[in-house]
Amino acid sequence: MEQQNEASLPLNDAQRTNSRIWTTWLIMICGSGILLMTIAFSVTQGAVKIPISTVWDAIFHFDAENVNHLIVVDLRIPRIIASTLVGAAFAVAGAIMQGTTRNPMADSGLLGLNAGAGFALAICFAFFPGVGYMQIILFSFLGAALGTLLVNGVASLRRGGATPMRIVLAGSAVTALLTALGQGIALYFEVEQNIMFWTAGGVAGSNWDQIKIMTPWIIGALLGALALSRSVSLLSLGEDVAKGLGLNTTLVNVLCSLIVLILAGASVSVVGAVGFVGLIIPHLARYLVGMDYRWIIPTSAILGGLLMVLADLGARMLNPPFEAPLGALTALVGVPFFLYLARKQRRAL
Repeated sequence: MEQQNEASLPLNDAQRTNSRIWTTWLIMICGSGILLMTIAFSVTQGAVKIPISTVWDAIFHFDAENVNHLIVVDLRIPRIIASTLVGAAFAVAGAIMQGTTRNPMADSGLLGLNAGAGFALAICFAFFPGVGYMQIILFSFLGAALGTLLVNGVASLRRGGATPMRIVLAGSAVTALLTALGQGIALYFEVEQNIMFWTAGGVAGSNWDQIKIMTPWIIGALLGALALSRSVSLLSLGEDVAKGLGLNTTLVNVLCSLIVLILAGASVSVVGAVGFVGLIIPHLARYLVGMDYRWIIPTSAILGGLLMVLADLGARMLNPPFEAPLGALTALVGVPFFLYLARKQRRAL
């Protein structure tokens, strides 16, 4: 009897693994279906409600003389595409940061990347007016890198190194500093209107030119994240364990940092200061699909896009024809979750 039970254990393990994989695929397929339905519904909503049949005609039989067609094609579809891409980018950036640093509170908004990008945008508009969107994205990349360096440098000053809670505290301080400097530059050089979108956060100003430029960056970085997902899983076990398994941790960390900078920089250049997406979504993805980043990263991309589309839809429907700040809506969910995580991590101080 014992021999029979022992012989059946590998089969049971294989069955559990296959069941987990099928469950994960089901979650991803259902999530993608819900995302597509939400996108379809979102196109019809706003200050002017447009029937889905009109949306279909606008896409496949566009009439430049039809006002509803113009609203759908020139206003709503670009902002929904931007919401989906940016939500996926923020969520995957957060997942990679949490995996590589083993810091459950890692998020591009909390760790200075968003504020650094915003500071760089203020410098861009003040000293280089009239630059193209491609140059704005490059400034965002540089600013995100500056924010990351400052946060990690400040967090490493104390004995014991950069613990997760110290990184978060350093991120809060650096975010406040860079935000204040950016706003000061904007006021002094009278470009505050140009970066107002960053302060409030939102996709209302998204257009096809931005979509054409940002899409290759974000899609390329998302594919890079998928390619590194197995390595991120190994890093999440600890750097010593990853090295013992033959992983080149230095190279992987550099590549992951580059991907995070691209995802965060491109996203902030479009929507501005929208935080907490990269904090909440990876935790939800881990709860649904387990600890393997080969599944966490694609699931985070789907759920992040869904969250941002819902947030943008809420921003348009709360008080039409005016819009609520997108960053405020994500913060309503993100702040309580952040406080919950901070309470769990208080012993790291």
